[in-house]
Amino acid sequence: MKSLKAQNHPLSNSRYELDLLESPETGIPFSEKLTESGLYPLKPTQIEILQLNLGKMCNQVCKHCHVDAGPDRKEIMSREIMQDCLEVLKNQEITTIDLTGGAPEMNPDFRWLVEAIRKIKPQAKIIVRCNLTIILANPKFHDLPEFFKKHNIEVVSSLPYFTAMKTDAQRGDGVFEKSIKALKMLNEVGYGQENSGLILNLVYNPAGAFLPGSQEGLEAEFKKRLANPYGIVFNSLFTITNLPISRFLEYLIRSGNYEVYMEKLIEAYNPSAAANVMCRNTISVGWDGYLYDCDFNQMLELKVSCRESQHIRDWNQQKLNNREIVINQHCYGCTAGAGSSCGGATA
Repeated sequence: MKSLKAQNHPLSNSRYELDLLESPETGIPFSEKLTESGLYPLKPTQIEILQLNLGKMCNQVCKHCHVDAGPDRKEIMSREIMQDCLEVLKNQEITTIDLTGGAPEMNPDFRWLVEAIRKIKPQAKIIVRCNLTIILANPKFHDLPEFFKKHNIEVVSSLPYFTAMKTDAQRGDGVFEKSIKALKMLNEVGYGQENSGLILNLVYNPAGAFLPGSQEGLEAEFKKRLANPYGIVFNSLFTITNLPISRFLEYLIRSGNYEVYMEKLIEAYNPSAAANVMCRNTISVGWDGYLYDCDFNQMLELKVSCRESQHIRDWNQQKLNNREIVINQHCYGCTAGAGSSCGGATA
């Protein structure tokens, strides 16, 4: 098998990653599985979620990160692109706006955007994918819990495990301790508390070349282990499968697990999960305004299939509703076992 050279910025590797995903080692084409399930070509249901990648800058460098985010990344969504996104929100029946990164809070216009969205869509769900440690990274972020509360933001935070050893191994030394402090700050303003209406969800990614366990079982274990001794409460735990792209792909190749992992994903294909994949009701907007079927396709530079509407400023609802969703072998990650999406298991 070819070797993938580790690089700080894998944008130049997207073609290599696609070649690798389409190689004989990856087994049955994903399109064949969809055909067997009566789902090919994969089509949207209804566009309900607009996911905005506000940039690849992050205060952490996580080993599994499919965005290859880090402090040295310069890609940041401009206010001009944000204005284009707001125009779409004004004119479309989109009910959820999902803000992600990198660390979305590091975009200098993050707060301006949240306030603008709330004015346009006062009843919409706004999700911020917060890595927790950003709250403690700089004094200017210390009031984020209050800001989130003021605008009724749903906070989704990644916490690899309920122990320091496993969390720090995946996300960096000291991350667990800082994450616990940030979770306590969120709890103090009401997040995760019963009847508060302030939603705090956690995300679990496996640390190695295996699928996540039962979402229900892991949620119960996380709630028990975070309540005692830390006194932390949260609403739900989402389990997300690591997809074979970017840093996780590099890990699979370095560790000699690539072929085995792909076999696991293919063997665990679940038609029910495939019917409910997130790309059927979501459009992902890159930091530069280009449109993708999902965040993973965005990292592989696989734009939406309708050429007339590949940028946010060219949004065409009819064409996007009738497009064919772009698929490849990495899609097995979203359809394996109980399924995987930005909202956790799908089946």
